Amino acid sequence: MSASEGVAWEGPVRSFGRRASGPTVQRIVLGAQLRRLRESRDITTERAAAAIRGSHSKISRMEHGRVGFKDRDVSDLLTLYGVTDPEERAGLLALAREAGNPGWWHDFGDLLPHWFEPYISLEAAASVIRNYEVQFVPGLLQSPSYAREVIRLGFSSITDEELNRRVELRLGRQRLLSRPNAPKIWAALDEAVLRRHIGGPAVMREQIGHLIEMAAHPRVTLQVVPFRVGGHSAAGGPFSILRFAEPELSDVVYLEQLTSALYIDKPSEVDRYLEVMERLCVQAETAPDTITFLEKVRSELT
Repeated sequence: MSASEGVAWEGPVRSFGRRASGPTVQRIVLGAQLRRLRESRDITTERAAAAIRGSHSKISRMEHGRVGFKDRDVSDLLTLYGVTDPEERAGLLALAREAGNPGWWHDFGDLLPHWFEPYISLEAAASVIRNYEVQFVPGLLQSPSYAREVIRLGFSSITDEELNRRVELRLGRQRLLSRPNAPKIWAALDEAVLRRHIGGPAVMREQIGHLIEMAAHPRVTLQVVPFRVGGHSAAGGPFSILRFAEPELSDVVYLEQLTSALYIDKPSEVDRYLEVMERLCVQAETAPDTITFLEKVRSELT
């Protein structure tokens, strides 16, 4: 499923904590709540659509978190679904309002492609983020100077003002690691990431030093996949797997392309990516040995 087609993660959801910042996740959660309520009463989408003066497709978009929610529509649906408890109604209506609140990255909306903004929302809500990278250091682990050089590669005619804002956006994403409920970051980097001189030796020395520092973070696990491993099961390219604290919300695999992205949540497909990631981490340097590996690579930079 392309992100440009909307976000449509499946699975019933009963509750989701306020740590799920960002409208995309909130819409998914509320939509799943409404679908669960409708199905538990054996109410058709056509009947639900009539209650809000809409169409079958509108109910589908709402239940899949593809659109925002109006208080009146949510209230009418709750009445149809027999939700009369004032506290439960208030909670769901509050969630509808939260789903309409923009994330902190809203101020950078002019820089964000429509297919990437959902990822930032999911990233902010995840409890575990696993990355495999073959070309660049993951955005959450980039140093400012390295991030600046990577961004330049993608925007050859970028102005200094836009460059600064894009760096600010990337560093803003990294703030989630300083939260009390910070997610667990587990990154596997192909050795090529370290050997490719982005911005020159000085920038790479700084970046590798930053990786060494981040590897000491209690919420970060870093592993390098050395060239000597040879071919491996993740040779198809980079990917990210996002897991959430609530077991009702399915894992999401994120695959970024040049001008679009794929969001995968089909369990059988996600399981395949998890299997590949597990196998890759067994082949990679251990976390302690990765520190030694990074120090060696940094010492070779001249």
